[in-house]
Amino acid sequence: MSSTAAPENPLALDQQVCFALYSASRAITSAYRPLLAPLGLTYPQYLVMLALWERAPRTVRELGETLHLESGTLSPLLKRMEANGLVRRTRSTDDERRVLVALTAAGTALRERAETVPEQLYAATGIDAETLVALRRACQALIEES
Repeated sequence: MSSTAAPENPLALDQQVCFALYSASRAITSAYRPLLAPLGLTYPQYLVMLALWERAPRTVRELGETLHLESGTLSPLLKRMEANGLVRRTRSTDDERRVLVALTAAGTALRERAETVPEQLYAATGIDAETLVALRRACQALIEES
């Protein structure tokens, strides 16, 4: 059977794009865990830090939109990060309903230690950088179409 032909069983688990993406996501998250542990970050916290290292401060709403996280997930995450001294949350002086998230000095300094994480991930997965870049592009295209 060619790779473009319809599968014999269209409901076979190993034929589902959703399952392949789900499994790949779990595998990548697991690969990050030992790389982030020395930084004192969980994977979701790492994503928040990446967003803030790109641009800070940001509102909680902006972070949620950027990371595709709901406020019910993001708020407790930010609270733990604030307790760990990485971020500071403050109410906007323009609109008290808006909460701004900024990096602390410790959060800013952590960036330098985190710079090796992407290269370590390439080594940990055993997948070459070109393949991972192509995979990222395919995922981004799928996200943009949604």
